Amino acid sequence: MNYQWYPGHMTKAKRMMQENIKLIDLVIELVDARIPMSSRNPDIDELAKGKARIILLNKSDLADKKYNEKWTDFFKEKGFHVLLINARTGAGIKAIQGLVQEACKEKIERDRRRGIINRPVRAMVVGIPNVGKSTFINSFAGRACAKTGNKPGVTKGKQWIRLNKNLELLDTPGILWPRFENQKVGEHLAMIGSINDDIIQMDELAYATISYITKAYPGLLEARFGIEMKENSFEALKAICKTRGCFLKGEEPDVMRASQLVMEDFRNGKIGQITLESPEEWQ
Repeated sequence: MNYQWYPGHMTKAKRMMQENIKLIDLVIELVDARIPMSSRNPDIDELAKGKARIILLNKSDLADKKYNEKWTDFFKEKGFHVLLINARTGAGIKAIQGLVQEACKEKIERDRRRGIINRPVRAMVVGIPNVGKSTFINSFAGRACAKTGNKPGVTKGKQWIRLNKNLELLDTPGILWPRFENQKVGEHLAMIGSINDDIIQMDELAYATISYITKAYPGLLEARFGIEMKENSFEALKAICKTRGCFLKGEEPDVMRASQLVMEDFRNGKIGQITLESPEEWQ
């Protein structure tokens, strides 16, 4: 399956970010800890050139802890300030204010030498759709000030949010990039729900997900769905139809419904803590 999704509002959002970057001291980039590189928009590095940088590995509770540590080291070696967080529960959020001060230390000292005291750091929050930016902002602010949703495309325009006297955030819409050169990246984005499900062949996506989990995390699918793993993903889906009662008329297995169940359980972490890519693949 060819993965691609770049609706018109993303072009507008990218233009808005380019226009506002001159106002910004710091770029806070959220990535999904299950696919830290696939969930990085390659345009952001060019956009944020010359700015202080923080990468937040969000949804770290859904990812393999072993790989969380590896990815943290990977990004630190590239010069980023890095933190594992879970925006939904608030884990790691309290450490961000100190990380902002550390990342912007030169800017703060430069202001002080010029006699400018307590000018807030202005940070742009960026990330792909459905990576959890709005949930992060609400958790960081301690109040609901950004719309949230479990599907891509909830945030449509920019929004300035003053968190305290030291920090202002510019929330931006989640944007992808016009073309995925590597279709494995597109597949990973579809797996975590960053591409609109309406344009996805859900059974093919479930096949790919089952195939990966079977090889990388043997035993998890059997434990979750009460099945014996067959030799291929299609047979596994038919087995899940039986254990979960997914049938069409005439006892025909409802493979599409079983596919949706697999993807929902994967995305919600009910199958287990799973990471889809390792730093070694991106060296």
